Amino acid sequence: MKKNYLGIELGSTRIKAVAIDETHATASSGDYTWKSTYENGIWTYDLGEVWTGLKAALSGVSDRESVSAMGVSAMMHGYLAFDKDWNLLVPFRTWQNTITGQAAAELTELLGFNIPQRWSIAHLYQAVLNGEEHISKIAHITTLAGYVHYMLTGVNAIGVGEASGMFPIDSETLGYDAAMIETFNSLVAPRNLPWQLIDILPAVLPAGAQAGTLTESGAAMLDHLLTPGIPFAPAEGDAGTGMTATNAVAPRTGNVSAGTSIFSMIVLEKPLAKVYEEIDLVTTPTGKPVAMVHCNNCTNDINAWVSVIGEIAGLYGASPTKPELYDNLYYKSLEGDPDCGGILVCNYMAGEGVTHMDAGRPMVLRRPDSKFTLANFFRAQLYSTMSTLKLGMDILAEEKVAIDSLTGHGGLFKTPGVGQRYMAAACNAPVTCMETAGEGGPYGMALLAAYMMNKSEGETLEAYLNAKVFASAKSTTLAPDPVEVSGFNTYIAEYKKMLAVEKLAVESI
Repeated sequence: MKKNYLGIELGSTRIKAVAIDETHATASSGDYTWKSTYENGIWTYDLGEVWTGLKAALSGVSDRESVSAMGVSAMMHGYLAFDKDWNLLVPFRTWQNTITGQAAAELTELLGFNIPQRWSIAHLYQAVLNGEEHISKIAHITTLAGYVHYMLTGVNAIGVGEASGMFPIDSETLGYDAAMIETFNSLVAPRNLPWQLIDILPAVLPAGAQAGTLTESGAAMLDHLLTPGIPFAPAEGDAGTGMTATNAVAPRTGNVSAGTSIFSMIVLEKPLAKVYEEIDLVTTPTGKPVAMVHCNNCTNDINAWVSVIGEIAGLYGASPTKPELYDNLYYKSLEGDPDCGGILVCNYMAGEGVTHMDAGRPMVLRRPDSKFTLANFFRAQLYSTMSTLKLGMDILAEEKVAIDSLTGHGGLFKTPGVGQRYMAAACNAPVTCMETAGEGGPYGMALLAAYMMNKSEGETLEAYLNAKVFASAKSTTLAPDPVEVSGFNTYIAEYKKMLAVEKLAVESI
């Protein structure tokens, strides 16, 4: 009987479902477009749309009766708080929010461990500091992937990589750091809250463990598009599935995921020398420590410009498709100067933790003598998508973090040889893209489901991916061009100066 493995991902702009066959090749897929909304000062998604989107995405998957294992992935971090009956207490607070500055700073100092604003524990503690009414009613907090996994399986557990974006993980025990849990409990003890932290967090499971099966009620929520009884892999975040999809789960490997947000994941050989606000420490789906540079802003601003340029084309009777628009503009950027001719772009639609911005104001900045051409303008647009990431990657370079391979995936890399080339210049490292570069997350989740079902006794995830998935994978690698590395460094020096203007723009407009 044919076997398929299904990966679901609830991303920032699309809900995707990808089925792979027994050779780990993509068999079919479906998707649904959605977006966050800004309501009462909070970036959120309507949880009702989760189920509309899942059903739409699953409708695009053929041979659903052949699914022999599956798993759920989603954008990491954020805050979903429920009472004992799993009623949502406050609207979903996504990773995009930069409203937890006080909590993140206090926890980072207290724990000696960088706690970014978007982490679940920062949202929880900020709600405690705010004296929010719902705090006393909390029985469970989880992530979007954890919520969907629970609703489908009845199992309140998530993968260790996903858990590492909620609260720090001990890579030896593969669970939450026990000493830090106690430190947090002591911190909030004077408030006499009716819960202990460990009791409201989801359980933690490593890759390869089974995390329940699709229940009758779960199948009903999906309009019976899937059959009850399907085994589930532990729910993972888009960081963990991205690492899996790019074969970047072993030490000295890394990947860059670039879409609505952009982040790099570098698997460490040893701990960093000190705590950096710009660097998150998370884990692979098997619990290995990872340095993560996460930036909230990547392609949203460039998407807006592409749409405007499409409107301009329409004024002259042309009607290029979106892929044609993107490809032509990306390739045009290659004609630009290595330093973008003095054109600077800030792509901040939202706040940015790495550069300490609580909000964003997209802008284009140039001097009177800058070379304002379409090629330079669009090259600057593309540089802007990865400039903030570069600031964090430069810290890792100073820490002498070794990177043998860096793999790119996500929408920024869909046009062959452009985003990949600029990323190699930004990071001064070879960048590899695979045929699956455009769809990392759901493919990676499907691979984790396949690993759970097919691994040999004692076979690690790294060994499984190397031998059974990527041994003959088609890929291209681009080494950094020294001229472009120099040009990007010139651009980034000016970009750093521009951030002072961005700060004033946020304060003034």
